[in-house]
Amino acid sequence: MALKIIVRDLKKSYGPHEAVRGVSLEVGEGEIVGLLGPNGAGKTTTLECVIGLRRPDAGTIQLCGIDALAEPEKVKELIGAQLQATALQDKITPREALRLFGAFYAKSARVEDLIERFSLGEKADASFDSLSGGQKQRLALALAFVNDPQVLFLDEPTSGLDPQSRRELHGSIEKMRGEGRAVLLTTHYIEEAQQLCDRIAIIDHGRIISTGTPDELIANAKTLPCILLQTSKPIEAKRVENLPGVQSAKWNVDRGEMKTNHVSRTVIELVKMIGAEGNELVDLQIRKPSLEDVFIELTGSSLRD
Repeated sequence: MALKIIVRDLKKSYGPHEAVRGVSLEVGEGEIVGLLGPNGAGKTTTLECVIGLRRPDAGTIQLCGIDALAEPEKVKELIGAQLQATALQDKITPREALRLFGAFYAKSARVEDLIERFSLGEKADASFDSLSGGQKQRLALALAFVNDPQVLFLDEPTSGLDPQSRRELHGSIEKMRGEGRAVLLTTHYIEEAQQLCDRIAIIDHGRIISTGTPDELIANAKTLPCILLQTSKPIEAKRVENLPGVQSAKWNVDRGEMKTNHVSRTVIELVKMIGAEGNELVDLQIRKPSLEDVFIELTGSSLRD
């Protein structure tokens, strides 16, 4: 897999504040990588440095094999970006905006193809201020595609959208993978990152603190699986706490939860104990660590904090 984005030891400060402190990451052809972190972690500054909106204090950036810091104009022909907010003239139409932006590039995609791809046909000739939030986001993605880019940068692409609009944009983003494009995105939605991203880089206080596929990050978590339980009759709390594998338990009469380092062994002994006491299971759930658990474990905060 050819690498389309290579960032090494990226640093950026604003006065005494170090916003980015040695970030390194890679994105390959046909790969979607998510950059996740709490507010103020350095996500947007990293993205802005990579696409050329800010000059980093140190580090190297290669896009499509080109030194982005030495030849910024050359790489701009090969990349597309959707930022958190897209501001256009109120009365410009999607068709007009796509023609205007396409004129800035030596090579541009056909406007009609972009209108069809991003489902803008019904609103192609409507004014920008009449578009819904989802339509504006689809137009922003279409504008990022006007030069048929090899690399896409998406900053919170579905922020504030309703579930249906978010699902539609997910389909557009997933299609980019099949076309061999490299995509680096930031998001505030854990479930979105898990669904869309081949790999995730978690950033906190300006540093990448963990990288891997969603499954790898979950597998390496220190957070233990949790067994949620309810019985028809009360159980003595100490009996639950003493089951094999149980590391901690919260119990209240006939229901509670247990964290265990050996799910199978704990469940087997739990069922034996309940049967021996003439009790019955009303509900039993096994909750494995989630990507959100991993994120909180690594950063100490939720993604929306």
